[in-house]
Amino acid sequence: MEVILNQDVKSLGKKGEKVTVAEGYARNFLFPRKLAVEVSAQTITELKNRESSNQHKIDTDIANANAAAAKLNGKELRIVAKAGSNGKLFGSVTSKEVAQEIKKQLGVDVDKRKVIMKDIKSFGSYEAEIKLYQGISAKLTVIAGE
Repeated sequence: MEVILNQDVKSLGKKGEKVTVAEGYARNFLFPRKLAVEVSAQTITELKNRESSNQHKIDTDIANANAAAAKLNGKELRIVAKAGSNGKLFGSVTSKEVAQEIKKQLGVDVDKRKVIMKDIKSFGSYEAEIKLYQGISAKLTVIAGE
């Protein structure tokens, strides 16, 4: 019997796959637990629609990430921080503050967990990498000063 899986089933397949199983296994285990549905014209159409919808979402995310990378690559981001007489900052400039400044100065919304950099503890210029999507990243320069 052919079924389409609604969820990942260990040792059988991943969500959305069409697999062949024994009829008893399907009727007694998969169907009651809503882990799978029987293959029909309607379920195949729904599966294709779901796949095309997911692909469209991925394509849109990649396009948005490329647009954001074009805006961010090579830019300079100035951050004002207080420091002592020797140039050491009171505290540090973190990825959270960099993400906020990117949104404020460059107009790109970035999650703080996607900003890869060391904490800035003194005045100067530092490199930061922003992971926008799998395989798509942007590099910018963060300048800490008064």
